[in-house]
Amino acid sequence: MLKLFSGSANLHLSKEVAKLLNTPLAEAEIVRFGNSEVKVTVQEDVQDDYCVIIQATSNPTDTHIMEMALFCDALRRQEAQKVMGIIPYFGYAKQDIQHRPGECVSVNVVIKLFETIGFNKLITLDLHDEGSAGIFTIPFKNASAFPLLAHKIADFFKNEKVDLNKVALVSPDQGAVEKVRKFGIEFYGTEKFNEVVIEKKRDQNVMHKAEPYDLYGDIKGKIAIIVDDMVVSGSTMIPAINLCLARGATEVYAAAVHHDFTEGAAERLQNSKLIKFFTTNTIAFKPGDEFAKMIEYSVAPVIAEELQTLKNKDKLYPKQ
Repeated sequence: MLKLFSGSANLHLSKEVAKLLNTPLAEAEIVRFGNSEVKVTVQEDVQDDYCVIIQATSNPTDTHIMEMALFCDALRRQEAQKVMGIIPYFGYAKQDIQHRPGECVSVNVVIKLFETIGFNKLITLDLHDEGSAGIFTIPFKNASAFPLLAHKIADFFKNEKVDLNKVALVSPDQGAVEKVRKFGIEFYGTEKFNEVVIEKKRDQNVMHKAEPYDLYGDIKGKIAIIVDDMVVSGSTMIPAINLCLARGATEVYAAAVHHDFTEGAAERLQNSKLIKFFTTNTIAFKPGDEFAKMIEYSVAPVIAEELQTLKNKDKLYPKQ
């Protein structure tokens, strides 16, 4: 039998997924002690069940990762047949390479932890570097919310009577080029479209500092949409906004799947020359994260689609 559990990171999203699947969230207790330790107790019979945990490993990242690991251990101890993790936002994914001597490669450590604790399969949305998928030794899928985001934003512009041919998609750096391509195919409905690319340099000795060098592509007189997988401090996004306007863009919008904001990021984006910031609910809002220019779309349909196959199999082979 399929049992759907939710961690504490984004309960609202888990409830949306459960509603779409017409499946109740299974009962569990998550207790946080005064010394910051956490305890997870599964409160249902899960023996021989296929159990799914939905948990974004977002800020506080370490806390949510530990909670996810303890959830898996609790289910294993209760003899769940299999345990799958749905991680809408995969924390530490940006730390995927050793930039300087002596640095750790954090995403490798997190992946090994999840594999060792006993997950049978993991699914995430828009992993920062798709190359990290090769580290997993258990079944893993990097699903994407870019198609959903692209269709929603295309509908937004159509409702505003904007010709999509007057829109230019912008990659804020070389690393986002493939992400913008994926977005653009869905946004325009064709593989033939122009992409603008910004060249930037990041200072590895200073956190959240990146400077754009140049912009390549036709943006003069266009409405620009800067597309990326995530926005953290705004240090990449805001200089990109200003550069697009300086090179002749009439308006600038931004789209990012994950809003993993640091303190002050929402205020900086609100005070920037950005018109709208489109994002999704892979990460639950913290106090101060919401701002007037933001429009959020739910990724519940994307996650529910991934789980529907399991639910269908569950109907064919119910628990005896």
